[in-house]
Amino acid sequence: MTEYTLSIIKPDAVKRNLIGKINSILETNNFKIVAQKMLLLSSVDAETFYGVHKEKPFFIDLCKYMTSGPIVVQVLKSNDAVKKYREIMGATNPQNADENTIRKLFGKSVEENSVHGSDSNENAETEINFFFSSREILD
Repeated sequence: MTEYTLSIIKPDAVKRNLIGKINSILETNNFKIVAQKMLLLSSVDAETFYGVHKEKPFFIDLCKYMTSGPIVVQVLKSNDAVKKYREIMGATNPQNADENTIRKLFGKSVEENSVHGSDSNENAETEINFFFSSREILD
């Protein structure tokens, strides 16, 4: 079943000029990038987007990190996009990620793990709508 998911290429990966390498992995795995833009999150944006983690001890550091430099937000289209992208991303901690996953290849730490992906179809819809209007998604 064709689905959509949100991908964020995080500040550490953008800073290290890994956008093309990550996109190549996506395209090799039959994802179609149907929307993409680079932006700098404001503190308010980061706090809103990651609001689900507000009570967790890492929330402030996460928001500071995600506003520390440009990010690339993308809408990916594929069969079983959410599940498939989570597999390609790898475990949150790059040290625990499977070989040849994005986080194993490029992640530096649990925080600087290079990419974010939606964890459910419901969250994918919410996250995509946070960053993109329907006219920006070119299917």
